[in-house]
Amino acid sequence: MSHTTLKRKDWFPPDGFPMAIERRNPQEPFGLHTHEFSEIVIITSGRGLHVTGKETYPLNAGDTFVISGSRQHDYHNMERLCLVNILFQPEKLNLRTYDLRTLPGYHALFTLESAWRQRHPFLGRLRLSPQELSVVMGFVDKLDEELHARTSGFKFMATASFMQIVGYLSRCFARSKNADSRALLRIGEAISHLEANYREPIDLDKLANLANMSKRNFMRSFQAAMGNSPIAHLIQLRVNQATSLLRNSNHGITDIAFQVGFSDSNYFSRQFRALLGVTPSQYRQQHARLA
Repeated sequence: MSHTTLKRKDWFPPDGFPMAIERRNPQEPFGLHTHEFSEIVIITSGRGLHVTGKETYPLNAGDTFVISGSRQHDYHNMERLCLVNILFQPEKLNLRTYDLRTLPGYHALFTLESAWRQRHPFLGRLRLSPQELSVVMGFVDKLDEELHARTSGFKFMATASFMQIVGYLSRCFARSKNADSRALLRIGEAISHLEANYREPIDLDKLANLANMSKRNFMRSFQAAMGNSPIAHLIQLRVNQATSLLRNSNHGITDIAFQVGFSDSNYFSRQFRALLGVTPSQYRQQHARLA
């Protein structure tokens, strides 16, 4: 099925700030599309159908979801469907701020739900109560004001409002009673544990217990949601941390390997090269030239 791709240059201002807001009151027919960015979608009123290429499901006021750039979607059968799109470029935003990534609801909404939907249809999604919708729209209005006025300090203030939205929605997802959403939250608990303890040896039995699943079911569910195994995800976390140390410290390669949780520097180098296509030393040299 053909689709269009929405380009960053057409939806973000020329100053390069990686956030924008689009209010659709109502949403007009658009056509199947993908983006060169991600977006948070909040349905404020009306109803319709959300089409993702593989599945179609109903939308009502309060429904909230995250669309990653590569995911096709469209809206059909719209009856006064009104929504807010918060466009953002995740690679330019520090979503590792403080303890955000220790929230299981963050992983469930911003990582797992989107990834899971690309592989499996399921009914669980975030639906805000009228009170929760009112609270989050207050944050959206503040973000919109900063992005519109663009006065001195707006980047800091807009980022603060965006983080309030992300944190609040993550907490709302964590309160979900839907069985499918609870299943994602249990996997989110395991990912939060990996985020906080990536330097430690992995204990798959402990992760399965955190997810309240059998080890076999946990491994299958994690693979289905994330597209890789818990061990592969842990290695990715460790390598990501190592790239920061390689760019911002003078520590030796072996020391960095130990700092991020590898007990063998040769194994670290092999995994690093497998993921990034260069050795740790080559990566450091490349970024030293760019500094």
